Amino acid sequence: MDAFSSSFLSSQSLLFLTPKAPIKQISLPSISSVRIDEKSPKISTQSRPSAPPSPPSSPPQKLASPAVSVVSKPPPSTKPRSRIEPPLPVTLFNALDSIINNFVDPPGKASLDPRYVLSGNFAPVDELPPTECEVEFGSIPSCLDGAYVRNGPNPQFLPRGPYHLFDGDGMLHATRISGGRATLCSRYVKTYKYLIEREAGSPVLPSVFSGFNGLTASAARGALSAVRFLAGQFNPANGIGLANTSLAFFAGRLYALWESDLPYIIRLTRDGDIETLGREDFSGRLTMGMTAHPKVDPETGEAFGFRYGPIPPFLTYFRFGPNGEKHADVPIFSLTRPGFMHDFAITKKYAIFGDIQIGMNPIGMIEGGSPVGTDSGKVPRIGIIRRYAKDDSEMRWFEVPGFNLMHTINAWDEDDDTVVLIGPNMMSVEHTLERMDLVHAQVEMVRIDLRTGVVSRQPLSAWNLDFAVINPAYLGRRNRFVYAGVGDPMPKISGVVKLDLTISGDRRECTAAARLFGSGCFGGEPFFVARDPNDPEAEEDDGYVVTYVHDENAGESRFLVMDAKSPELEVVASVKLPRRVPYGFHGIFVRESDLNKL
Repeated sequence: MDAFSSSFLSSQSLLFLTPKAPIKQISLPSISSVRIDEKSPKISTQSRPSAPPSPPSSPPQKLASPAVSVVSKPPPSTKPRSRIEPPLPVTLFNALDSIINNFVDPPGKASLDPRYVLSGNFAPVDELPPTECEVEFGSIPSCLDGAYVRNGPNPQFLPRGPYHLFDGDGMLHATRISGGRATLCSRYVKTYKYLIEREAGSPVLPSVFSGFNGLTASAARGALSAVRFLAGQFNPANGIGLANTSLAFFAGRLYALWESDLPYIIRLTRDGDIETLGREDFSGRLTMGMTAHPKVDPETGEAFGFRYGPIPPFLTYFRFGPNGEKHADVPIFSLTRPGFMHDFAITKKYAIFGDIQIGMNPIGMIEGGSPVGTDSGKVPRIGIIRRYAKDDSEMRWFEVPGFNLMHTINAWDEDDDTVVLIGPNMMSVEHTLERMDLVHAQVEMVRIDLRTGVVSRQPLSAWNLDFAVINPAYLGRRNRFVYAGVGDPMPKISGVVKLDLTISGDRRECTAAARLFGSGCFGGEPFFVARDPNDPEAEEDDGYVVTYVHDENAGESRFLVMDAKSPELEVVASVKLPRRVPYGFHGIFVRESDLNKL
């Protein structure tokens, strides 16, 4: 055990961190295009209660750039006001909503019961203005001057009926770092939904993932929403999104994202506060939703994205230039039925999509279930299209039985005829939306021969891994290292594993380093920050891995900085946060030089 772990053991008030367990060279079988019937063994078999599922005020204003515009729709007043009784129509709507939640569609299972889903560190917190943090161990490297910002669900109002973890309002938790000092700020993304509900003093819009389970519940909530719209409580044209999933930085702007609405522009002030500037439509060229996982080419500055939906075209691909100008949509008509596409990948030549076994589920909805479900008879596919395609004539689909890709890690062109994709395969995909604790995500390398159509697969690790990242400078080209969260069980992250893809060829476990957070301590998605991104001679893993970690025993949260090159991902700095940070989804690190552009 290293000195830092020993020092933490001596104080019950500090986070307990353990170094990696000995890395065993595990023999992993080669996989071709056939269904995997045997799961890799999970690292932990300890019995524990199942965890909730993971995933999936200033007025908007015109920005200076001529290539990018913000939807200018004045939000309701955000000034504090005294408590007054709601108008009679609002009181009536809330009463009808209570009848639906209590009698028509009450929470019928744990995955939709807010008393369960919002327990422990999944419970929401209030906004926090910039507050100074204590660097309790080590020192924060100077290359981390900037801000680590993580997104996640944090409902503004406690749910009165069914609630799914994916349904919470987006809240950003930003650790702003300058000169070795850190401040924490937590702010809601001031979406249109958030503002109108804050003005009303209660929920107005139904929850997407939990509000439409079964025809009766869907009809009741749909009718109530229609009446609210006719009464002028909200206008769906202004967006109904949550902006709770991830963040992206491109064209000099930081965006909070949710895949069924437009992005929201975010600005961080010099003192560490977070401001929502408005909902972005890119000069009117983006009129519907956008993926929460756009890909930014580090060399060209271009951003690539897509949207999917329940009506044709079920998939639409598009890109943005380095200055933020959006190019024409490329509808993919060869996708003949709606699916669930949360993420994708790009190479220097191609864009790569996963058509998995999760999609629209009309039969399940008739039987009282969710409109989104699993089709066990569907064969998953990978779709590949040239990244500058103008139509879908070049789109090719390859069947990959048993491969359900929720998140991608990276992809690259191996030669003129071969594409390599790295990503976690969601085993037992039927539990993805309701029982994430039963899902094992096995990271695999998938090789697609575009000339012969042959698809081969190679598992890379037996760990249960997801929320994986790489050095962003290697996006779209061959990389060596991957940093992934350890599910224990998902969506709780009990540690970070570093994978070395160069040792995958001999079918061994390719874990290069691992750090577990300790008993009762769980984190989130790691993020890699290069020590010097402008050094062309720097090694790929020369930098730091950062994340939030929460100690459930002490009720305290920390911001951890780990040395990515260390054989045990050694913690070089631990920042005690002034209050807990709930578990969330995806984050980003923005350097000081880029923050100044905002």
